[in-house]
Amino acid sequence: MKILGPDFFIFAADDLSACTKCLDDYGLIQVEHGTNGAIYTAQDGTGVMVFEPSDGRLPAPIAADPNIREVRYGVADKATLEAIGAELSKDRDVKALPDGVVRSTDEDGYPISFQISVRRAIDPPRHGVNVPGLPAGRPINDAAADDGERPIACTLSHVVAFTADKRRAERFYTQRLGFRLSDEFTDLGPFMRPAGSDEHHTLFLIQAPGAPPVGLQHFTFHFATVNEYLKAGWQFAFKGHRSAWGPGRHVFGSNYFWYFQSPFGGLIEFDADMDRHDDTWQPRRLPVTEDTTQTFLLQYANKWVPGGPH
Repeated sequence: MKILGPDFFIFAADDLSACTKCLDDYGLIQVEHGTNGAIYTAQDGTGVMVFEPSDGRLPAPIAADPNIREVRYGVADKATLEAIGAELSKDRDVKALPDGVVRSTDEDGYPISFQISVRRAIDPPRHGVNVPGLPAGRPINDAAADDGERPIACTLSHVVAFTADKRRAERFYTQRLGFRLSDEFTDLGPFMRPAGSDEHHTLFLIQAPGAPPVGLQHFTFHFATVNEYLKAGWQFAFKGHRSAWGPGRHVFGSNYFWYFQSPFGGLIEFDADMDRHDDTWQPRRLPVTEDTTQTFLLQYANKWVPGGPH
């Protein structure tokens, strides 16, 4: 099935002002903002919707709000949309929503929906890297540092959610929707990507440590370069958002990460430079340790000058 990846993560939250401030500060484009909710996108049109919990556009909650209410996937064509509907209707309800959206649920009860993808081609600005011994990575006299830049996220990256049964959840996504297993933390759960994406993962499912068994752990967007991800994260922290983990670099996926507290019921992450794989890739299976989750970890600090206060 030609599922390309997530088009939208859809949330319910009472404190819409906190959510919109978070998304404004993060580096997204405000598309709609009304009394009951808001829509923000990255450069390619993928993004986040957030509504008040009572909004009729939302499916019923499966975890306490604020939390994720729905993951909406983008597919390549109408044939894929029809194939998904036919497959899922074998053993669960499938609803046709306005604008050609097909909605159902996964094995944990998370609402999942599918649409012909909104994502569009982008040409994000970026600076190359000058590596000693190689030709210049960016033009001569091109100064890469710009203290006034405000990076805008390129595209949705992935969502991480708790599952009541990691094996059952993995089977559903791989056997029913054609996802590929990329890697696995043996004591947590699988990293997966849909067949229409070569990204290391768009979905990571974590075995819930207890009750409640489901709900958001974190979500994130990709930034174009390491410089943009670090600059965006630094600006986010400077605006008062509390860092939870990072900046650093993961082992599985190799993506640079920086996690922050958020008003969405879980963490929000900045990432960049994720591995890409084809179907010849052999999944790695490792336990979770300090060394298998990150290759390095740094700590945010305010700007300072030598000789000044630290």
